[in-house]
Amino acid sequence: MPQRQLTGARIRSRRLDRQISQSDLAARVGISASYLNLIEHNRRRIGGKILNDIARELELEVAVLADGAERGLLEALRAAAAGQVQAGAETEQSEDFAARFPGWSGLVVGQARRLAALEERVAAMSDRLTHDPHLDTALHEVLSVVTAIRSTASILVGSDGLDPDWQGRFHRNIHGDSLRLADASQALAAYLDAPKDEGGAAFSPVEELERFLDLHGYHVPGLEGPDPMLSPHEIVEGAAGLSAGGRDLALAWLGQYRADALAVPLDQLAQAALDLDNDPAAIAEALEVPLVTVLRRLAALPVGGAHPEIGLAVCDGAGALLHLKPIEGFALPRTGPGCPLWPLYQALSRPGQPIRAVVTMPGASSPRLTCYAIAEAQGPVSFDTPPVYAATMLVVADAPVTPARPVGRTCRICPQPACTARREPSILPEPSVAPIGGP
Repeated sequence: MPQRQLTGARIRSRRLDRQISQSDLAARVGISASYLNLIEHNRRRIGGKILNDIARELELEVAVLADGAERGLLEALRAAAAGQVQAGAETEQSEDFAARFPGWSGLVVGQARRLAALEERVAAMSDRLTHDPHLDTALHEVLSVVTAIRSTASILVGSDGLDPDWQGRFHRNIHGDSLRLADASQALAAYLDAPKDEGGAAFSPVEELERFLDLHGYHVPGLEGPDPMLSPHEIVEGAAGLSAGGRDLALAWLGQYRADALAVPLDQLAQAALDLDNDPAAIAEALEVPLVTVLRRLAALPVGGAHPEIGLAVCDGAGALLHLKPIEGFALPRTGPGCPLWPLYQALSRPGQPIRAVVTMPGASSPRLTCYAIAEAQGPVSFDTPPVYAATMLVVADAPVTPARPVGRTCRICPQPACTARREPSILPEPSVAPIGGP
Protein backbone atom coordinates (compact mmCIF):
# COMPACT_ATOMS: atom_id res chain seq x y z
CA MET A 1 0.00 0.00 0.00
CA PRO A 2 1.49 3.43 -0.92
CA GLN A 3 2.63 5.36 2.10
CA ARG A 4 0.20 8.28 1.61
CA GLN A 5 -2.70 5.82 1.98
CA LEU A 6 -1.51 4.87 5.48
CA THR A 7 -2.25 8.26 7.00
CA GLY A 8 -5.66 7.07 8.21
CA ALA A 9 -4.17 3.99 9.85
CA ARG A 10 -1.70 6.19 11.72
CA ILE A 11 -4.53 8.44 12.92
CA ARG A 12 -6.46 5.43 14.19
CA SER A 13 -3.45 3.91 15.98
CA ARG A 14 -2.59 7.19 17.67
CA ARG A 15 -6.21 7.83 18.67
CA LEU A 16 -6.53 4.40 20.27
CA ASP A 17 -3.20 4.85 22.07
CA ARG A 18 -4.50 8.08 23.60
CA GLN A 19 -7.85 6.44 24.43
CA ILE A 20 -9.91 8.98 22.48
CA SER A 21 -13.17 7.81 20.97
CA GLN A 22 -13.82 8.27 17.28
CA SER A 23 -16.82 10.50 17.90
CA ASP A 24 -14.89 12.64 20.39
CA LEU A 25 -12.01 13.26 17.98
CA ALA A 26 -14.42 13.97 15.13
CA ALA A 27 -16.24 16.55 17.26
CA ARG A 28 -12.97 18.24 18.25
CA VAL A 29 -11.93 18.78 14.62
CA GLY A 30 -15.44 19.59 13.31
CA ILE A 31 -16.17 16.59 11.12
CA SER A 32 -18.65 13.73 11.42
CA ALA A 33 -17.70 10.44 13.06
CA SER A 34 -18.63 8.58 9.88
CA TYR A 35 -16.27 10.73 7.83
CA LEU A 36 -13.47 10.15 10.35
CA ASN A 37 -14.19 6.43 10.14
CA LEU A 38 -13.68 6.56 6.36
CA ILE A 39 -10.41 8.47 6.86
CA GLU A 40 -9.11 5.97 9.41
CA HIS A 41 -9.81 3.09 7.04
CA ASN A 42 -7.94 4.91 4.25
CA ARG A 43 -11.08 5.40 2.16
CA ARG A 44 -10.82 9.18 2.05
CA ARG A 45 -7.83 11.36 1.35
CA ILE A 46 -6.91 13.85 4.01
CA GLY A 47 -4.84 17.00 4.05
CA GLY A 48 -4.84 20.71 4.75
CA LYS A 49 -6.73 22.03 7.75
CA ILE A 50 -8.34 18.73 8.79
CA LEU A 51 -4.98 16.96 8.93
CA ASN A 52 -3.46 19.86 10.90
CA ASP A 53 -6.37 19.85 13.35
CA ILE A 54 -6.20 16.07 13.89
CA ALA A 55 -2.40 16.23 14.39
CA ARG A 56 -2.89 18.97 16.98
CA GLU A 57 -5.53 16.98 18.89
CA LEU A 58 -3.38 13.83 18.81
CA GLU A 59 -0.27 15.82 19.82
CA LEU A 60 1.78 14.70 16.83
CA GLU A 61 3.69 16.49 14.12
CA VAL A 62 1.78 16.67 10.85
CA ALA A 63 4.74 15.04 9.07
CA VAL A 64 4.50 11.98 11.31
CA LEU A 65 0.87 11.43 10.36
CA ALA A 66 1.34 12.26 6.70
CA ASP A 67 4.68 10.57 6.04
CA GLY A 68 5.08 8.14 8.92
CA ALA A 69 8.22 7.73 11.00
CA GLU A 70 11.39 9.42 9.91
CA ARG A 71 12.97 7.52 7.03
CA GLY A 72 16.33 7.07 8.71
CA LEU A 73 14.71 5.45 11.75
CA LEU A 74 12.74 3.07 9.55
CA GLU A 75 15.78 2.10 7.52
CA ALA A 76 17.75 1.51 10.72
CA LEU A 77 14.95 -0.66 12.13
CA ARG A 78 14.82 -2.76 8.98
CA ALA A 79 18.62 -3.06 8.94
CA ALA A 80 18.52 -4.25 12.57
CA ALA A 81 15.91 -6.87 11.65
CA ALA A 82 17.95 -7.98 8.62
CA GLY A 83 20.96 -8.58 10.87
CA GLN A 84 18.92 -10.86 13.16
CA VAL A 85 16.79 -12.87 10.75
CA GLN A 86 16.34 -15.69 13.26
CA ALA A 87 14.43 -13.33 15.57
CA GLY A 88 11.50 -13.32 13.15
CA ALA A 89 10.78 -9.59 13.37
CA GLU A 90 7.61 -8.49 11.59
CA THR A 91 9.33 -6.14 9.15
CA GLU A 92 6.12 -5.36 7.28
CA GLN A 93 4.89 -3.62 10.45
CA SER A 94 8.08 -1.63 11.11
CA GLU A 95 6.53 1.64 9.91
CA ASP A 96 3.53 1.28 12.22
CA PHE A 97 5.82 0.34 15.13
CA ALA A 98 8.13 3.32 14.54
CA ALA A 99 5.20 5.73 14.25
CA ARG A 100 3.45 4.49 17.40
CA PHE A 101 6.53 3.93 19.54
CA PRO A 102 9.35 6.23 18.33
CA GLY A 103 11.12 5.99 21.68
CA TRP A 104 11.18 2.19 21.70
CA SER A 105 12.17 2.21 18.04
CA GLY A 106 15.13 4.42 18.85
CA LEU A 107 16.08 2.05 21.67
CA VAL A 108 15.98 -0.96 19.33
CA VAL A 109 18.10 0.84 16.75
CA GLY A 110 20.57 1.96 19.41
CA GLN A 111 20.94 -1.58 20.75
CA ALA A 112 21.42 -2.95 17.25
CA ARG A 113 24.19 -0.45 16.61
CA ARG A 114 25.75 -1.27 19.96
CA LEU A 115 25.73 -4.98 19.10
CA ALA A 116 27.33 -4.24 15.73
CA ALA A 117 30.04 -2.18 17.44
CA LEU A 118 30.68 -4.96 19.97
CA GLU A 119 30.90 -7.54 17.19
CA GLU A 120 33.40 -5.30 15.43
CA ARG A 121 35.41 -5.01 18.67
CA VAL A 122 35.40 -8.79 19.12
CA ALA A 123 36.55 -9.25 15.53
CA ALA A 124 39.41 -6.80 16.07
CA MET A 125 40.43 -8.47 19.34
CA SER A 126 40.30 -11.91 17.76
CA ASP A 127 42.44 -10.69 14.91
CA ARG A 128 44.94 -9.17 17.34
CA LEU A 129 45.15 -12.27 19.52
CA THR A 130 45.65 -14.43 16.44
CA HIS A 131 48.20 -12.39 14.52
CA ASP A 132 49.77 -9.70 16.71
CA PRO A 133 53.54 -10.44 16.93
CA HIS A 134 54.01 -8.04 19.85
CA LEU A 135 51.50 -9.91 21.98
CA ASP A 136 53.06 -13.22 21.04
CA THR A 137 56.50 -11.94 22.04
CA ALA A 138 55.24 -10.59 25.37
CA LEU A 139 53.48 -13.84 26.28
CA HIS A 140 56.53 -15.87 25.25
CA GLU A 141 58.74 -13.75 27.53
CA VAL A 142 56.43 -14.26 30.53
CA LEU A 143 56.22 -18.03 29.98
CA SER A 144 59.97 -18.34 29.45
CA VAL A 145 60.78 -16.53 32.70
CA VAL A 146 58.21 -18.54 34.67
CA THR A 147 59.72 -21.78 33.31
CA ALA A 148 63.23 -20.64 34.28
CA ILE A 149 62.14 -19.77 37.85
CA ARG A 150 60.36 -23.09 38.23
CA SER A 151 63.40 -25.05 37.03
CA THR A 152 65.76 -23.24 39.40
CA ALA A 153 63.38 -23.62 42.34
CA SER A 154 63.02 -27.38 41.71
CA ILE A 155 66.81 -27.75 41.85
CA LEU A 156 66.97 -25.94 45.18
CA VAL A 157 64.13 -27.95 46.70
CA GLY A 158 65.32 -31.34 45.45
CA SER A 159 69.03 -31.04 46.22
CA ASP A 160 70.08 -31.70 49.84
CA GLY A 161 73.44 -30.43 50.99
CA LEU A 162 73.92 -28.14 48.00
CA ASP A 163 77.21 -26.22 48.07
CA PRO A 164 76.65 -22.67 49.49
CA ASP A 165 78.25 -21.10 46.42
CA TRP A 166 75.82 -22.91 44.14
CA GLN A 167 72.93 -22.01 46.43
CA GLY A 168 73.89 -18.35 46.20
CA ARG A 169 74.16 -18.61 42.42
CA PHE A 170 70.68 -20.18 42.15
CA HIS A 171 69.24 -17.57 44.50
CA ARG A 172 70.69 -14.81 42.35
CA ASN A 173 69.21 -16.47 39.24
CA ILE A 174 65.78 -16.62 40.84
CA HIS A 175 66.07 -12.98 41.92
CA GLY A 176 67.09 -11.87 38.44
CA ASP A 177 64.39 -13.92 36.77
CA SER A 178 61.78 -12.54 39.19
CA LEU A 179 62.76 -9.02 38.16
CA ARG A 180 62.45 -10.02 34.51
CA LEU A 181 59.05 -11.53 35.24
CA ALA A 182 57.87 -8.34 36.94
CA ASP A 183 59.01 -6.22 33.99
CA ALA A 184 57.48 -8.57 31.43
CA SER A 185 54.19 -8.75 33.35
CA GLN A 186 53.99 -4.97 33.66
CA ALA A 187 54.73 -4.57 29.96
CA LEU A 188 52.03 -7.10 29.07
CA ALA A 189 49.52 -5.42 31.40
CA ALA A 190 50.27 -2.01 29.88
CA TYR A 191 49.96 -3.52 26.41
CA LEU A 192 46.50 -4.92 27.14
CA ASP A 193 45.24 -2.05 29.31
CA ALA A 194 42.94 0.06 27.11
CA PRO A 195 41.51 3.45 28.15
CA LYS A 196 37.73 3.25 28.51
CA ASP A 197 37.09 6.16 26.20
CA GLU A 198 39.36 4.93 23.43
CA GLY A 199 38.21 1.36 22.91
CA GLY A 200 41.78 0.12 22.66
CA ALA A 201 45.32 1.16 23.31
CA ALA A 202 47.64 2.09 20.47
CA PHE A 203 50.18 -0.70 20.26
CA SER A 204 52.33 0.64 17.42
CA PRO A 205 53.22 3.99 15.83
CA VAL A 206 50.77 3.19 13.01
CA GLU A 207 47.92 2.79 15.49
CA GLU A 208 49.05 5.94 17.30
CA LEU A 209 48.61 7.74 13.99
CA GLU A 210 45.13 6.26 13.56
CA ARG A 211 44.13 7.46 17.03
CA PHE A 212 45.62 10.89 16.30
CA LEU A 213 43.52 11.15 13.13
CA ASP A 214 40.38 9.91 14.91
CA LEU A 215 40.78 12.65 17.52
CA HIS A 216 41.79 15.49 15.21
CA GLY A 217 39.76 14.53 12.15
CA TYR A 218 40.79 13.41 8.68
CA HIS A 219 39.95 16.86 7.32
CA VAL A 220 42.47 19.45 8.56
CA PRO A 221 41.19 23.01 7.85
CA GLY A 222 44.42 24.50 9.18
CA LEU A 223 46.38 23.00 6.27
CA GLU A 224 43.99 24.08 3.51
CA GLY A 225 44.38 27.10 1.27
CA PRO A 226 47.41 28.88 -0.18
CA ASP A 227 48.30 30.40 3.21
CA PRO A 228 47.70 27.70 5.86
CA MET A 229 46.95 28.77 9.42
CA LEU A 230 49.12 26.02 10.88
CA SER A 231 52.12 23.91 9.99
CA PRO A 232 52.34 20.13 10.46
CA HIS A 233 54.82 20.65 13.31
CA GLU A 234 52.43 23.01 15.11
CA ILE A 235 49.61 20.50 14.85
CA VAL A 236 51.72 17.61 16.17
CA GLU A 237 53.42 19.74 18.85
CA GLY A 238 50.54 19.67 21.30
CA ALA A 239 49.24 16.18 20.45
CA ALA A 240 49.19 13.67 23.29
CA GLY A 241 49.74 9.93 23.02
CA LEU A 242 52.40 10.03 20.30
CA SER A 243 55.73 8.30 20.67
CA ALA A 244 58.72 9.42 18.64
CA GLY A 245 57.72 6.97 15.90
CA GLY A 246 54.10 8.11 16.05
CA ARG A 247 55.17 11.76 15.73
CA ASP A 248 57.24 10.94 12.66
CA LEU A 249 54.29 9.20 11.01
CA ALA A 250 51.92 12.04 11.91
CA LEU A 251 54.32 14.62 10.46
CA ALA A 252 54.67 12.57 7.27
CA TRP A 253 50.89 12.22 6.95
CA LEU A 254 50.27 15.94 7.54
CA GLY A 255 53.05 16.82 5.11
CA GLN A 256 51.41 14.68 2.42
CA TYR A 257 48.05 16.26 3.28
CA ARG A 258 49.50 19.73 2.75
CA ALA A 259 51.06 18.76 -0.59
CA ASP A 260 47.75 17.26 -1.74
CA ALA A 261 45.86 20.38 -0.60
CA LEU A 262 48.15 22.56 -2.73
CA ALA A 263 47.72 20.26 -5.74
CA VAL A 264 43.93 20.02 -5.37
CA PRO A 265 42.36 23.02 -3.58
CA LEU A 266 39.33 22.17 -1.47
CA ASP A 267 36.82 24.30 -3.40
CA GLN A 268 37.85 22.76 -6.72
CA LEU A 269 37.70 19.26 -5.25
CA ALA A 270 34.24 19.75 -3.69
CA GLN A 271 32.77 21.13 -6.90
CA ALA A 272 34.35 18.43 -9.07
CA ALA A 273 33.08 15.73 -6.70
CA LEU A 274 29.54 17.06 -7.06
CA ASP A 275 29.75 17.53 -10.84
CA LEU A 276 31.36 14.13 -11.50
CA ASP A 277 29.49 12.05 -8.89
CA ASN A 278 32.64 11.33 -6.84
CA ASP A 279 34.27 9.43 -9.72
CA PRO A 280 38.02 9.60 -8.87
CA ALA A 281 39.23 8.91 -12.41
CA ALA A 282 36.99 11.58 -13.92
CA ILE A 283 38.03 14.07 -11.23
CA ALA A 284 41.73 13.31 -11.77
CA GLU A 285 41.32 13.87 -15.51
CA ALA A 286 39.35 17.08 -15.05
CA LEU A 287 41.82 18.57 -12.54
CA GLU A 288 44.90 17.11 -14.29
CA VAL A 289 46.35 15.51 -11.15
CA PRO A 290 47.42 11.92 -10.34
CA LEU A 291 44.65 9.50 -9.43
CA VAL A 292 46.21 8.58 -6.08
CA THR A 293 46.19 12.26 -5.08
CA VAL A 294 42.45 12.44 -5.78
CA LEU A 295 41.87 9.26 -3.72
CA ARG A 296 43.57 10.81 -0.69
CA ARG A 297 41.82 14.17 -1.13
CA LEU A 298 38.35 12.64 -1.43
CA ALA A 299 38.95 10.73 1.82
CA ALA A 300 39.72 14.06 3.51
CA LEU A 301 36.63 15.79 2.11
CA PRO A 302 34.27 16.99 4.90
CA VAL A 303 31.17 14.80 5.11
CA GLY A 304 27.87 16.60 4.61
CA GLY A 305 25.49 17.84 1.97
CA ALA A 306 25.95 15.76 -1.16
CA HIS A 307 29.29 14.30 -0.03
CA PRO A 308 28.94 10.70 1.23
CA GLU A 309 31.00 9.04 3.94
CA ILE A 310 34.32 7.92 2.48
CA GLY A 311 36.97 5.55 3.84
CA LEU A 312 40.58 5.01 2.86
CA ALA A 313 43.20 2.28 3.18
CA VAL A 314 46.88 2.32 2.23
CA CYS A 315 49.14 -0.74 2.37
CA ASP A 316 52.73 -1.49 1.42
CA GLY A 317 53.90 -4.14 -1.04
CA ALA A 318 53.65 -6.84 1.63
CA GLY A 319 50.00 -6.00 2.32
CA ALA A 320 50.70 -4.43 5.73
CA LEU A 321 48.38 -1.52 6.48
CA LEU A 322 50.07 1.86 6.63
CA HIS A 323 46.87 3.86 7.03
CA LEU A 324 43.21 3.05 7.61
CA LYS A 325 40.19 5.32 7.75
CA PRO A 326 37.28 2.96 8.47
CA ILE A 327 33.62 3.62 7.77
CA GLU A 328 30.52 1.55 8.49
CA GLY A 329 30.74 -1.82 6.76
CA PHE A 330 34.44 -1.43 5.94
CA ALA A 331 37.12 -2.93 8.15
CA LEU A 332 40.52 -4.49 7.57
CA PRO A 333 42.81 -6.18 10.12
CA ARG A 334 45.49 -3.88 11.46
CA THR A 335 47.67 -6.91 12.22
CA GLY A 336 47.92 -10.07 10.19
CA PRO A 337 46.80 -10.74 6.63
CA GLY A 338 43.49 -9.43 5.32
CA CYS A 339 41.07 -10.85 2.78
CA PRO A 340 42.88 -10.93 -0.59
CA LEU A 341 39.61 -10.28 -2.43
CA TRP A 342 39.70 -6.58 -1.48
CA PRO A 343 40.75 -4.41 -4.47
CA LEU A 344 43.47 -2.90 -2.23
CA TYR A 345 45.48 -6.12 -2.31
CA GLN A 346 44.58 -7.04 -5.88
CA ALA A 347 46.02 -3.70 -7.05
CA LEU A 348 49.47 -4.81 -5.83
CA SER A 349 49.55 -7.50 -8.53
CA ARG A 350 48.64 -4.94 -11.23
CA PRO A 351 50.71 -1.82 -10.50
CA GLY A 352 49.50 1.31 -12.23
CA GLN A 353 46.15 -0.19 -13.27
CA PRO A 354 43.09 1.38 -11.58
CA ILE A 355 40.65 -1.14 -10.13
CA ARG A 356 36.99 -0.50 -9.30
CA ALA A 357 34.65 -2.97 -7.60
CA VAL A 358 31.44 -3.01 -5.57
CA VAL A 359 31.87 -5.17 -2.47
CA THR A 360 30.00 -6.15 0.67
CA MET A 361 31.16 -7.80 3.90
CA PRO A 362 29.37 -10.73 5.60
CA GLY A 363 26.08 -9.94 7.30
CA ALA A 364 22.62 -9.24 5.97
CA SER A 365 22.80 -5.61 7.07
CA SER A 366 26.27 -4.87 5.67
CA PRO A 367 26.21 -1.93 3.25
CA ARG A 368 27.39 -2.08 -0.34
CA LEU A 369 30.66 -0.23 -0.91
CA THR A 370 32.29 1.09 -4.07
CA CYS A 371 36.07 0.64 -3.96
CA TYR A 372 38.65 2.43 -6.13
CA ALA A 373 42.24 1.19 -5.85
CA ILE A 374 45.61 1.67 -7.52
CA ALA A 375 49.20 0.65 -6.70
CA GLU A 376 52.15 2.89 -7.53
CA ALA A 377 55.89 2.84 -6.99
CA GLN A 378 57.13 4.82 -3.98
CA GLY A 379 60.18 7.06 -4.17
CA PRO A 380 62.61 7.40 -7.09
CA VAL A 381 62.90 4.54 -9.58
CA SER A 382 66.38 3.16 -10.20
CA PHE A 383 67.96 0.39 -12.28
CA ASP A 384 69.96 -0.69 -9.25
CA THR A 385 67.10 -1.22 -6.79
CA PRO A 386 63.73 -2.97 -7.16
CA PRO A 387 60.65 -0.74 -7.07
CA VAL A 388 58.75 -0.51 -3.80
CA TYR A 389 54.97 -0.35 -4.27
CA ALA A 390 52.14 0.89 -2.09
CA ALA A 391 48.43 0.49 -2.83
CA THR A 392 45.73 3.05 -2.04
CA MET A 393 42.01 2.25 -1.92
CA LEU A 394 39.10 4.67 -1.59
CA VAL A 395 35.84 3.27 -0.18
CA VAL A 396 32.57 5.11 -0.89
CA ALA A 397 29.44 4.20 1.05
CA ASP A 398 26.82 4.92 -1.65
CA ALA A 399 27.36 1.92 -3.93
CA PRO A 400 25.00 1.53 -6.92
CA VAL A 401 22.57 -1.37 -7.16
CA THR A 402 24.82 -3.76 -9.07
CA PRO A 403 26.15 -7.26 -8.30
CA ALA A 404 28.47 -6.97 -5.29
CA ARG A 405 31.60 -9.00 -4.64
CA PRO A 406 31.44 -10.60 -1.18
CA VAL A 407 34.64 -9.97 0.78
CA GLY A 408 35.75 -10.71 4.33
CA ARG A 409 37.95 -9.19 6.99
CA THR A 410 40.40 -12.03 7.47
CA CYS A 411 40.00 -15.80 7.03
CA ARG A 412 40.09 -16.60 10.75
CA ILE A 413 36.88 -14.68 11.46
CA CYS A 414 35.18 -14.90 8.06
CA PRO A 415 32.11 -17.18 8.08
CA GLN A 416 31.80 -17.51 4.30
CA PRO A 417 32.03 -21.13 3.03
CA ALA A 418 33.87 -22.44 -0.02
CA CYS A 419 35.95 -19.32 -0.58
CA THR A 420 38.63 -19.73 -3.24
CA ALA A 421 40.90 -17.31 -1.36
CA ARG A 422 40.63 -18.98 2.08
CA ARG A 423 43.97 -19.60 3.81
CA GLU A 424 42.76 -21.23 7.03
CA PRO A 425 39.51 -22.53 8.56
CA SER A 426 37.21 -20.00 10.22
CA ILE A 427 36.32 -20.17 13.89
CA LEU A 428 32.80 -18.94 13.04
CA PRO A 429 29.83 -21.02 11.85
CA GLU A 430 29.02 -20.92 8.16
CA PRO A 431 26.01 -18.79 7.16
CA SER A 432 23.42 -19.89 4.66
CA VAL A 433 24.57 -17.48 1.95
CA ALA A 434 26.34 -17.77 -1.37
CA PRO A 435 30.11 -18.43 -1.19
CA ILE A 436 32.59 -15.70 -1.88
CA GLY A 437 35.37 -15.82 -4.38
CA GLY A 438 33.35 -14.72 -7.40
CA PRO A 439 34.46 -12.28 -10.05
